[in-house]
Amino acid sequence: MTEQQLPVWADPSVSPAALDPQGASRRRLLRAAGLFGASFALGSATAAPASAAGRHLGGEDPRLAYLVGDHHVHSVYSHDAKYTFSQLAAAGAGYGLDWMVFTEHSNVGHARYGAPLEHDDIVRARAENPRQLIFQGLEWYIPAAEHATVFAAPGPHEVDLLTRFENAYDGKLLGYTEGAAGAADTARYEAHAVAALRWLAEQRRTGYVDDVLVLANHPMRLGIDSPHEIRGWRDAAPGIVIGMEGAPGAQGAAIPGLRGTASVRGEYENKPSAQSWAGYPADAYLTYGGFDWATATVGGLWDALLAEGGLFSVTSNSDAHRVVFDTLRNGDWPAGRTFDDTGRLPDPVDTGTAQPGSDFWPGQFSRTHVGVTRHGYRPVMAGLRAGRVWVDHGHLLDGLEVRLTRERDHGRGVTLGGRLRVRRGERLTLSVTVTTASRPNPQGILPELAHVDVIRGAVRGPAADRDAWRAPDTRVVATRDVGGRTGRYTLRVPLTAGDESFYVRLRGSDGNRHGAGYLGAAVDPHGPVPHTPGDGDPWADTWFYSNPVFVDVVG
Repeated sequence: MTEQQLPVWADPSVSPAALDPQGASRRRLLRAAGLFGASFALGSATAAPASAAGRHLGGEDPRLAYLVGDHHVHSVYSHDAKYTFSQLAAAGAGYGLDWMVFTEHSNVGHARYGAPLEHDDIVRARAENPRQLIFQGLEWYIPAAEHATVFAAPGPHEVDLLTRFENAYDGKLLGYTEGAAGAADTARYEAHAVAALRWLAEQRRTGYVDDVLVLANHPMRLGIDSPHEIRGWRDAAPGIVIGMEGAPGAQGAAIPGLRGTASVRGEYENKPSAQSWAGYPADAYLTYGGFDWATATVGGLWDALLAEGGLFSVTSNSDAHRVVFDTLRNGDWPAGRTFDDTGRLPDPVDTGTAQPGSDFWPGQFSRTHVGVTRHGYRPVMAGLRAGRVWVDHGHLLDGLEVRLTRERDHGRGVTLGGRLRVRRGERLTLSVTVTTASRPNPQGILPELAHVDVIRGAVRGPAADRDAWRAPDTRVVATRDVGGRTGRYTLRVPLTAGDESFYVRLRGSDGNRHGAGYLGAAVDPHGPVPHTPGDGDPWADTWFYSNPVFVDVVG
């Protein structure tokens, strides 16, 4: 969107279906299966992944429709943001989002006043946008670490859960921010974060809330989420702590001429501090093709977690605070009022001129696609938990369907987040069905996918070193050049099971910017690379990533 253009969702003469024909198609698919409508607004969770099927070989996951969302959005209930719920929900609908999570920052004003007021606005936004699934959440300041999205399924206790959690466990409110190695309070604060997650898990176990999920946000921005902390959160609440942002928000931060010559996509403009984990290299504080170093590095931290054999998902979100080229500013405070005694910013007012910002509207650039078997809040959460997730930037793809099957089987096989049980030496087929972009993205560019990479890593079990961030047996094992192909097509990639279990995941891009990966060309011959500071046009360097599929080798 150029500086002069208004967002298309603001035009009341344009229907949501016209703005997002793919979203309308998703809804038609769900309706045809009897899975869409108000009666399913809080539909039951999807079935357990085929990985739980027991000792049989193979695996079969259900047919899925993918709902597009964003789990990291800020409104007037965050002290540093700007927009109302209605503005953000309308923007999300205009850019094709099916679900979104409002994640306000914790502070004194929000803890005392914000959450109940916020809930009233969310209920209104749900009524104004009945086709959208709108969750209430919180951006948790993790004691001794960075931030995380925490959100619950709608229900009678969602506000109470979030308010109690914020007051009892938020690192900023409590002053539990010290995280330097060897500091007197670091171990105690890290333990408090683990206790917080166990408390959330207990609320779900006892049925106080139907569901709750946690995802670490922008993990490498400050380098203060150490590998042992991430593993500790995952292990403290399995099925609650399900992953991390693979790509941060603030993707417009380095648009040339916007924020200066030192700007970096994601606002990853920091250097190691005393709070940072010392084992991260200096290059870890940058983004690579807009993605966090932990995700973008083949054989890096994300792969080190997957190599333990458990699912850990990645997502991509707007982290919307202040949108690039937007003309709104924060409204004026009444005399004597502040955020601390209201918990809410005044509504924004239009200036007619572009205001500072780094972000895109929800769904405008970053998207998280979640596979579901029915429409509803709990099915979206169940799809996230099951790992049926792929992400893209710049609306690079209209669709992605992944299935892994044994050569001798004739069923659907397993999909993202699933597990296939095989014998050593068996031949497998990875089927990747791509639906290319069928219309220009919000920048007016018709995206073109150039290549699809298959990344394979060995599963070796729990890491002996809880701070290990490398997976030395993970690498790109196949690349398919798909430049010029349009419409819907399927790539079939043969694989063979060896002596040990493994996983495969996918990645691809528009082909505009790439080079040898961080760990070398032998591991990743054409991976994402950092842009020159101040010159990071996000629309000219777009990627997709998928969650893994696991292969359990037996006998």
